[in-house]
Amino acid sequence: MATLRIDGKSLSIADVVDVARRDVAVALDRGAEERVRAAAKVVAELADGDEAIYGVNTGFGDLAQVRIERGDLARLQLNLLRSHAAGVGDPLPRDVTRAILLLRANTLAAGRSGVRPETIDLLLDLLNRGVHPVIPMHGSVGASGDLAPLAHAALVLVGEGDAMFEDKRMGGADALKRAGLKPVVLGPKEALALINGTQVMTAIGCLALHDAEGLATTADIVGALSAEALRATDAAWDEALQDARPHAGQRAVAANLRRLVHGSAIIASHRIGDPRIQDPYSIRCMPQVHGASRDALAYTRGVLEVEINSVTDNPLVFAEQKRIVSGGNFHGQPVAIALDVATIAVAELADISESRIDRLTNGHTSGLPPFLTNDAGMNSGFMVAQYTAAALVAENRMRSVPASVESITTSADMEDHVSMGVHAAHKLAAVVTNTRNVLAIEALCAAQGLDLLGMTSAPGVEAGRRVIREHVPTLTADRTLAPDISTMCDVIARDLLPTAVRHAAGEVD
Repeated sequence: MATLRIDGKSLSIADVVDVARRDVAVALDRGAEERVRAAAKVVAELADGDEAIYGVNTGFGDLAQVRIERGDLARLQLNLLRSHAAGVGDPLPRDVTRAILLLRANTLAAGRSGVRPETIDLLLDLLNRGVHPVIPMHGSVGASGDLAPLAHAALVLVGEGDAMFEDKRMGGADALKRAGLKPVVLGPKEALALINGTQVMTAIGCLALHDAEGLATTADIVGALSAEALRATDAAWDEALQDARPHAGQRAVAANLRRLVHGSAIIASHRIGDPRIQDPYSIRCMPQVHGASRDALAYTRGVLEVEINSVTDNPLVFAEQKRIVSGGNFHGQPVAIALDVATIAVAELADISESRIDRLTNGHTSGLPPFLTNDAGMNSGFMVAQYTAAALVAENRMRSVPASVESITTSADMEDHVSMGVHAAHKLAAVVTNTRNVLAIEALCAAQGLDLLGMTSAPGVEAGRRVIREHVPTLTADRTLAPDISTMCDVIARDLLPTAVRHAAGEVD
């Protein structure tokens, strides 16, 4: 497998996913190494001078006015990591940890932080040899970056903290030794450069966005199955109608739906003589609702694509001018707002999906057996599966309250506005998981409805139904549904539905 070379400006979200989940090897670009070395030289020269430089020879936060003696500069950096490693809670997942290490290394590779190349190389060695720092999930307010979690990650570089290696938790020093690595002795500003930035919120956000974009496509496919099971019309997805309100997401979803139901015998069977004039909004307005979610996710993608190739340290080093500039690039507000928007967008995919589930299981409106089961009364069918979907939607609504408006003062009022970006990221990841479960329930209900209807649907819809039935059999009598939902959730996570549908019906965006 080819090695990914990072240079601080060329990383993609796909690269982040590959390194986080597929263990792609990573190395520092040689051109970037020269820029990094030049910036480190400037920091070393300035640290040896008399000028006060934040984080190099001063304290941190509200303690920036405290000057540190030249002989104590190394201890200052080590103390920074130790004092800031104050996180609590469960460790972040392995894929998130790997994404954090990659993103931190990439921002340092831009050559604006003043670290030495060997420090970046050790970060990448952790990735390449499977040494994963144990990073507690709580502790960041997204102000001067994600200080606490990044400090836990950085401690392993100096042989402290905890790490996972070969599926065992151990001290950082032991993990490095077993992996054949040696701890680094931090130079001036290096600890600050390792912890000052938005890489935790951005790492969680990149992985959650990748998964959310997959759910957007799956929602169209599952929605088309439900539309067929409910014997809906495709009139509301007309291309000319969409062009009259040409939002990009809306047009893409409508095109998907038209392609998915193309050639449907079910739709053709009731084009004439059906007393229904229009379908309910959860069917008719899929282009508008799913499409708005897609547009919101596209906005979030744009923000994250900028962020993963940005320098979010403070202060920044401009080696070509031999100067260091203090600023606020570490502030997580751009990412926090974008992740809040994405959370709302994904929650809406679940919300409208649950409306379709309710319609499928309601025998009074679906035209199908009550709760999608024969011998209703003896069997309850999908009755309580709908309850579960409703519970998840309710939780999503609570999690959709924006984190980015919840500022709170820290560091003796020096950091008097914070982003809560990691909170926004955690909420998005949770809503993605909940929405995957809701779509899994809808997929099961839609396939059951099609089975009960006893008609052949469009080729694209049939391909989706076949995938579902390859993994979960038709419900002929009550059984425990939790394993079925879990199995379907895994099918969706692996993108099996889009793969099958594209083979049968052509490209689905």
